[in-house]
Amino acid sequence: MEIAVRPETEQDYKTVETVTREAFWNVHFPGAEEHLLIHHLRNAAEFVPALDFVAVCNNEIAGNIVYAESKIIDSNTVHTALTFGPLSVLPAYQNRGIGTALIEHTKKLAAELGYRAILIYGDPEYYKRFGFKASKEFRITNGEGKYPAALLALELYPGALNGIQGKFDEGKIYAVDVAELEEFEKGFAKKEKQAAKTQERFNELANAWL
Repeated sequence: MEIAVRPETEQDYKTVETVTREAFWNVHFPGAEEHLLIHHLRNAAEFVPALDFVAVCNNEIAGNIVYAESKIIDSNTVHTALTFGPLSVLPAYQNRGIGTALIEHTKKLAAELGYRAILIYGDPEYYKRFGFKASKEFRITNGEGKYPAALLALELYPGALNGIQGKFDEGKIYAVDVAELEEFEKGFAKKEKQAAKTQERFNELANAWL
């Protein structure tokens, strides 16, 4: 299957939000919130337009990745880093290399843009294939000074995080208002909210510490 990775355009916005909703529906909890998140991210000061890409397969958008600037805060210095997400792939196209194509394409660009590292919350079993490691290996904690198992870091060049440690701060842009989400949902086709096996893994990771 041929995968074409290209920058997202304004004409893609609604389609990408729909793709994102489909990709995450009932995955982390009944329903989804990631489509509202991406709707807001594009207008956030932290958003990095140069790293906003879609994957096209069979003449349709099958996936998307977006990035925002984040921070590593130590006692003396604030270091700029990146975080990505949502990383979305339509269910019909999952496990066919689209997520890999989006990550590999954009992490190379991120390095060329001068960023030192990417930090994300994600499943270690999936992201270790891209070189992500537990943030604890770099002595980077969450805002509470703890080491969540799901907090992962990737150096964009060797030694990029040498001498850097502290607290990861992704800001407030990843917070979602429940009432706003309910209103936003009215613009999409009705879908049934259900419990799913993937939600067990999400809850497991959300409560796992190193």
